[in-house]
Amino acid sequence: MEQMSVMGLMKTIVPISRFNKGEANKIFDEVESTGTKIVMKNNKPACVLLSPAQYESLMEMLADYMLLNEAQERLAKEDATETLSHAQILKSLGISEEDLADVDVDIE
Repeated sequence: MEQMSVMGLMKTIVPISRFNKGEANKIFDEVESTGTKIVMKNNKPACVLLSPAQYESLMEMLADYMLLNEAQERLAKEDATETLSHAQILKSLGISEEDLADVDVDIE
């Protein structure tokens, strides 16, 4: 995520009174064109508005972070004596490298 300047942050602030004046559609258009808006109520942040694309991106980053964290925890608990090499696994399954040469695998 980008660092935001003070002036950039100030441009994101939207007073709740704009909603009360019926400017919701205009505010939503601003979110779509310029990005995140922070709605202020009684001089305190009440909510953050962001586009569906921004929300989806944040949720994907969060999911990736959680997966990374889980992987790191598992690696920290790993017992190297219980780990098998690639060659050992192939041998135990009776598979050779040549058997795998024609196999296409898509990993997402």
